[in-house]
Amino acid sequence: MSTQTLATPATTTDRRTAVNITLWTIQILLAAFLLIASAAPKFAGQRDAVETFRQIGWGQWLRYLTGTCEAAGAIGLLVPRLATPAAIGLIGLMIGAVLTQLLVLAPAWALLPASYGVLFAIIAWYRREGFQTLVSRLRR
Repeated sequence: MSTQTLATPATTTDRRTAVNITLWTIQILLAAFLLIASAAPKFAGQRDAVETFRQIGWGQWLRYLTGTCEAAGAIGLLVPRLATPAAIGLIGLMIGAVLTQLLVLAPAWALLPASYGVLFAIIAWYRREGFQTLVSRLRR
């Protein structure tokens, strides 16, 4: 009988592929959520969205601005070289959402945008190479 182990460790390439597939899955799901469940109701003037921004007290223009940022971020998450800046922008949006939940709306709901912010930070970190390539090409 051989002393060789039956299971071999995954190679670096296999791990990178698995991480890449996982990240793309997360990016696609987050983009779909941002476009369909978050930005679309804001643009459509859904009653809940209008009421939420009324409670915030800054006017309905903020609803449109927030929806635009969400839609732009969602599209950016799907473009490889734009994923990092999109994720960074969405982190900023999530910081605003956390603060709004804590200070104005329902503090318990602050955990949701906080968890999205963590996911966006992970995306920004792992997708940074594509963004660095874009920046270096722009500098030429």
